[in-house]
Amino acid sequence: MKDLKRYYILTADPKDVYNALTNQNMLEIWTGETAVMPLEPNTEFSLWGGSISGVNVEFEQDKKIVQKWFFGEEEEESLVTIKLHPHKKGTSIELRHTNIPDEAFDNISEGWDEDYFGALNELFI
Repeated sequence: MKDLKRYYILTADPKDVYNALTNQNMLEIWTGETAVMPLEPNTEFSLWGGSISGVNVEFEQDKKIVQKWFFGEEEEESLVTIKLHPHKKGTSIELRHTNIPDEAFDNISEGWDEDYFGALNELFI
């Protein structure tokens, strides 16, 4: 199992980034896929038409999202923490993703850069 820590800068206010990451309609707009995202802890979510699924653990309005993600049939859990900080260019995002299966690490790492925060950045350009 591996851990990942990354930083991203998006040219939008933290409240707009948080909305894009937690509002089901916004998620479907920038991902182009169906999403399920209840805003209560201990609820199940899914993104990209079910390609990503797990449980919401914690929400801190405009500041923090914590989720458990599941991998494969064994439903191994990994923890995703996204922290949003005001930045002179908009929002600084701190991503921590722990307990990633070794065989999924490269795909997950690339997915964060391109499919997740790369696509989200396009929303704000």
